[in-house]
Amino acid sequence: MKYSRVQMESIGYELPPVVITSEDLEQRLMPMYDALHIAPGQLQALTGISERRWWEEGHILSDGAAAAARKALEQSNVEAKDIEALVYTGVCRENFEPATACAVAAQLGIKDDANIYDISNACLGVMNGIIDIANRIELKQIRAGMVVSCETSREIVEIMIERMLKDKSMNMFTNSLATLTGGSGAAAVLLTDGSFDNKNTHRLIGGANQSAPEHHELCRWGVTMTPQAIGDLVFSPDKLLAAIDQVMEPETIPSVMKEVMSSEKLPPALASIMPKDTLPEVVSEIMSTDSVAVLKHGAKLGVKTWGSFLTKMGWARDQVDKVICHQVGEGHRDTILKELGIAPEKDFSTYKYLGNIGTVSIPLTAAIAEQRHFLKKGERVSFLGIGSGLNCLMLGWEW
Repeated sequence: MKYSRVQMESIGYELPPVVITSEDLEQRLMPMYDALHIAPGQLQALTGISERRWWEEGHILSDGAAAAARKALEQSNVEAKDIEALVYTGVCRENFEPATACAVAAQLGIKDDANIYDISNACLGVMNGIIDIANRIELKQIRAGMVVSCETSREIVEIMIERMLKDKSMNMFTNSLATLTGGSGAAAVLLTDGSFDNKNTHRLIGGANQSAPEHHELCRWGVTMTPQAIGDLVFSPDKLLAAIDQVMEPETIPSVMKEVMSSEKLPPALASIMPKDTLPEVVSEIMSTDSVAVLKHGAKLGVKTWGSFLTKMGWARDQVDKVICHQVGEGHRDTILKELGIAPEKDFSTYKYLGNIGTVSIPLTAAIAEQRHFLKKGERVSFLGIGSGLNCLMLGWEW
């Protein structure tokens, strides 16, 4: 894929206020550490992550995304009314429907005829969103569009710690390690056709993608119900009454009997044996990652994508001045750079203090790298993204 009309105007980001160190998490995990004879400090030693950020409890995802979006707009000559497409791309979303992008658009005052929708593709969400908006700009459908995302790790880490304390096995520890690297944050990428009189834009030149969907089960984050929970749900008092209603004519059961048999008024003897769980209580989040396999197959996919990327861009490896990688951890960063033949000094990392922020990792890291003058005008910069699935996408910029 190649582009000739797409400019990145700005990147806005928002960092959560709560700092959680790896030591904080290990203190809570001490019963497991003691049972497995694990010395404190292993979490940071294995991942290279010393701390990460969490939102306050009850934080709303669209609030974080909107805050980042306002910062992106403030850095440009673009106004909210100029945005013709707004895409929310986080792994974390507020609801199955409507699109979280709608809540963000409402806060920003995006105009009624704008395209407003969500895109989801694991940690590649923002990268895919950039491509989606870039295609619209390249086709002259729109002049300006924005990609937004907000990720939160507090909830899944809390759930995982609870499970680790119940199952103090080495298998549980190794499978949960990736979850504990999770951080939180929000980012917004503003893209235009370059017609907004901004001399500090960055030109999108092109990109390449590869996939290995046979490895889609290596990293999963979703919801689940245990067999017992399913039974509790199916045979709840309300479900039992519904079943009775289906097999008997309504007039057969006197109204007074129905009232007695309602879930609040069951006879004590019957109530004592009936499960009380309801849907919100039986559905829970689950995350599992085979870190070793993800790194092995991810690195192989990265090498394949890197070769395709350089060919499509017409660049030699040494002509890439700087790279911004997805922020997984120290082992992943070192392995990827080595496999791709990229000198460590060309990379800018944030994982040590921010952890793995999923879709937000690359844009937020790029924004900080620019603020610290690591990325310089005129340089060839590559965004290197990979997500569970496995999918890999790389973008090339003239900074």
